[in-house]
Amino acid sequence: MSKRAVLEVIALTPEDAVAAQAGGADRLELVTDMASDGLTPSHDTFARIRAAVDIPLRVMLRLSDGFAAGDAAARDRLVREARVLRSEGAGEFVLGFLTAAGEPDMGAIEAVAGAVDGCRWTFHRAVDHAADRDALRKQLADLPGLDTYLTAGSAAGVDDGLDVLVAEAARQGEPGYTQQILIGGGLRLDHVPRLRAAGIDGFHIGGAARPGGWAAPVSADAVAQWRAALDTA
Repeated sequence: MSKRAVLEVIALTPEDAVAAQAGGADRLELVTDMASDGLTPSHDTFARIRAAVDIPLRVMLRLSDGFAAGDAAARDRLVREARVLRSEGAGEFVLGFLTAAGEPDMGAIEAVAGAVDGCRWTFHRAVDHAADRDALRKQLADLPGLDTYLTAGSAAGVDDGLDVLVAEAARQGEPGYTQQILIGGGLRLDHVPRLRAAGIDGFHIGGAARPGGWAAPVSADAVAQWRAALDTA
């Protein structure tokens, strides 16, 4: 029998979080400002969501659109945000920074990852925009806490990245490929059978949990449909 798949849902509000948990989500990614593809939520939002649900929360550490950490002042702010959120009870995070050349910004990554003090974290879809995703994974392989890559296999989304995702799943356990693959970015239900057959057991949805669009809340029924699809694939 296949290992039960992890279903992670983007939550912007406590209402989103409650609906996602009711629908069968295993974990939430907490962000704000989806017009900028998801930034660090306010401390108040984190606290209210944490109080509303009892499933794991991964908090985004990202201050502006794109994958650059910014200048020294922006990096210092990211480190402060990480430390404050950690002190307020956040136990899992999402982060990832690239240089202008598409290489991992190791200075920023190590500084922010260090600030979360060994907590588990996801390297987000910056991997899909890297100049060399294999080299990136090998550079990050030994960073403490890194246990997941959120990826579509391509900057354009899962449709274009399916072959890459299946190929990377086949390398699971190799150096740089010990982390869980969490699929997100244009993910649809019809992608699930091939991905599950490849042994992939992590799925991330945002818009798919909101039939009414990003202006609408998460639908527990939509999340339940994903939960059922993952459990039967």
